[in-house]
Amino acid sequence: MNLTPKEIVEYLDKYVISQNDAKKTIALALRTRYRRMQLPEEMQNEITPKNILMIGSTGVGKTEISRRLAKMMSVPFIKVEASKYTEVGFVGRDVESMVRDLVVNAVSIVKEEKAEENKEKIQNYVLNKIVEKLLPPLPESASESKKDDYQRLLEAMEKKVESGEMDDKIIEIEIDTNIQVEFADSNLPPEMIKVQESFTKVFSQMNKEDKKKEITVKEAKTMLMSEAASKLIDTNSINTEALRRAEDGGIIFLDEIDKIAVSEKSQGRNDPSKEGVQRDLLPIVEGSSITTKYGVINTDHILFIAAGAFHVSKPSDLIPELQGRFPLRVELESLTEETLYQILTQTKNSLLAQYEALMSVEGMTLSFEDDAVKAIAKLAHRANEITEDIGARRLHTVLERILEDISFIADEYKDKEFVVTAELVHDKLDTVVADDDLSRYIL
Repeated sequence: MNLTPKEIVEYLDKYVISQNDAKKTIALALRTRYRRMQLPEEMQNEITPKNILMIGSTGVGKTEISRRLAKMMSVPFIKVEASKYTEVGFVGRDVESMVRDLVVNAVSIVKEEKAEENKEKIQNYVLNKIVEKLLPPLPESASESKKDDYQRLLEAMEKKVESGEMDDKIIEIEIDTNIQVEFADSNLPPEMIKVQESFTKVFSQMNKEDKKKEITVKEAKTMLMSEAASKLIDTNSINTEALRRAEDGGIIFLDEIDKIAVSEKSQGRNDPSKEGVQRDLLPIVEGSSITTKYGVINTDHILFIAAGAFHVSKPSDLIPELQGRFPLRVELESLTEETLYQILTQTKNSLLAQYEALMSVEGMTLSFEDDAVKAIAKLAHRANEITEDIGARRLHTVLERILEDISFIADEYKDKEFVVTAELVHDKLDTVVADDDLSRYIL
């Protein structure tokens, strides 16, 4: 992905307000990966990614930055929670499964690209299969005149199928039972996944008599797509390319890393999801070879972005070896009243725009006065101050509280406009925000 650091930051600015240091650090890390790929192979192997540790309260944009990166980039990307992993030997997901998840994501990306490249071939395959059922081919002994007539009918039928005229027609098709079945549980060892797939193939061979199905043409178009893709696209080349991309450009966003830190206050290590998980993470972050169902992947050049609130623990509570694997530290700022206002008004597809779009489904025009938006930001900020600070997530709760009643009777406002005023906002929220106990339970 050939985007300059400025272009990456400009894209993130559309969705994440402030947090310029975090956006700049991540943009530089991504650009460095592009620069590395332009160097000779010998030099490429020497340059390792500078992993990033993002520190900040919940709701300040850590996860949002990662989510937007996933959408803008065509590189393999996964977001995982560190707290869901356990040390090897305990029941639960082991840390190697995050790398397998990354490879699965890479395979999915490459498959989509290959399907797009072969879109015309796939569509022709599906079209020919359906037309063949609607208009069986002539015997070879047919006369030339009949063949000419058949060709005209064939062309007419193809146009009808393409246009959707025949979508409701029932046809009998054979479903290819040899299509590879994907198993998404990447926590299973690759050998076990292969055994499962082998059993699936055996059972599919035993049930050959069930291959024929009577379905509509519309359903057949969908079902035959996967068959066409599996026959026209080389699976081995997809797997090879996916492994290469995951190795050279993969990004793992490791959220809630503070949950596996062992603080000085805790009485020893009483949880297998703590220090043991950190030690299991070490070889993966530093660089090791992981076996997946698609082949062996080396993690030397995978970029790890870790994030955590670190309210109870500190980054220094992580074991020293793991701290050293995340040399770039960036602290995200807490959200101010002005920042919350900008989040509501300046972000693309903001919460206000979402509510306006939802209400338009009922034929109602919803709008917000500027003073009302400022009041929402002010009261959300105050609620964050007097209760737990949950950042921008407080806006979801506050807006739902304000619009709950009007949303309930939105059908009565069909072809009418409803304006959210500052008075309405204060009427709904002042009492709740002023009372500490009410704020804790309602907001």
